[in-house]
Amino acid sequence: MFIDIHTHMRRLPGFMPGGRQEFSTPEQLIQRYDAIGVEKAAVLPFVSPEVYHPQDVMEVLEVCRGYGGRFIPFCNIDPRVMTNSADAPLNELLEFYIDEGCKGIGEVMPNLPISDARVQNLFRHVEAAGMPLIFHLAPQIGGCYGLYDEPGLPQLEESLRRFPHLRFLGHSQPFWAEMAPLRSVGERNGYPNYPIEEEGVVPKLFRRYENLYGDLSAGSGLNALARDPDYAVNFINEFQDRLLFGTDICSPDTPTGLVDFLLDLKSSGKISETVFNKLARENAIRLLDI
Repeated sequence: MFIDIHTHMRRLPGFMPGGRQEFSTPEQLIQRYDAIGVEKAAVLPFVSPEVYHPQDVMEVLEVCRGYGGRFIPFCNIDPRVMTNSADAPLNELLEFYIDEGCKGIGEVMPNLPISDARVQNLFRHVEAAGMPLIFHLAPQIGGCYGLYDEPGLPQLEESLRRFPHLRFLGHSQPFWAEMAPLRSVGERNGYPNYPIEEEGVVPKLFRRYENLYGDLSAGSGLNALARDPDYAVNFINEFQDRLLFGTDICSPDTPTGLVDFLLDLKSSGKISETVFNKLARENAIRLLDI
């Protein structure tokens, strides 16, 4: 039923910050997916060192070549590799990964400003390669991971304008919190729970830029919809061709509340089966050409 645009795994149980928890193995992911009705999943490697221990893209490729096609490989490139400069030949890595079967890039999460020349260089090469890019947005520089932008997302908007053929998939709390105007800067890295009485910058950017897509994974994507279900129906219907189901499963017990939320919208008739199928799987099939 579902295709997951955003998940993580380690071939063997791997260290996860905070102790006790470990990353899911492929076998654990398949067990979860069989239970919630996920047919396939895009596996996103961690390559930046800000929080997680860096992961080799080749590990993801190796795993994705097994398990009966359940997993779709993404590559990932930290913009600081290959000379740590604004003219690094990142196309060489991208071409290699594409030849190996990678369908997208992400989760891009170095703690650098979006406007950093090295990040812009990465965007330029990814646009030329024709790959979709999933990014994690951060609320600050230092003490976290993810690309940084100010409230109102001006750096993201400039990049959407500058790279019109690069399909950006927005993700994380500071992105989805701006479904409505922020009441305080502190809400950026949380889950605002008040109704959407006025549209924020995110729906406005969706309307202005056809290259902006929505990765609905994790608590941030679910909260963007569940905080105001009536508005969510309008948002889903308007941008039905650019919203994608995801889980962001890391540890074996990561919650997957978006499954029930979308199924409830369909069963209650609030969204049509056609729209549901687009979010659940068809947009991913088209975006990744699978």
